[in-house]
Amino acid sequence: MIFMVAIFLMLLFWENEVNEDAVVTSIEHLHVDYPQNGVPLRYCNYMILQRVLREHDHTCKKTHVFIHERPQKINSICTSSKKMVCPNYSDIFCFQSETRFRMTVCQLIDGTKYPACRYKVSPREGFVIVTCDDLGPVSFQGYVE
Repeated sequence: MIFMVAIFLMLLFWENEVNEDAVVTSIEHLHVDYPQNGVPLRYCNYMILQRVLREHDHTCKKTHVFIHERPQKINSICTSSKKMVCPNYSDIFCFQSETRFRMTVCQLIDGTKYPACRYKVSPREGFVIVTCDDLGPVSFQGYVE
């Protein structure tokens, strides 16, 4: 029995190593940086490389947003009274934060093919818009200043 468990665990770890090109899509991995990473120069370039953020065709993302608030505060957006039809979808509801969040907007300024991408850093404050399910925020939909 112990032998079978050991083999199962080895196969599980081997499968994870083989599938290293898998994309992590949680809102926390993609958009949350709290506390904010201390890299003062080239913040966007560093974070986008660190988290392997790119389009599906391996091109550079045109724009990406990192939110610098506690995950609990981001989770509370789903209980916001500001419920609306999502700007990008006609049949899905979005929720807008009731308070402004600190964030960094990364705007592509050079490059087309990942990882040769360079970004402009723009610190912002704004209301965050997300989609939610029963467990909390699912996807970042944008922000309003």
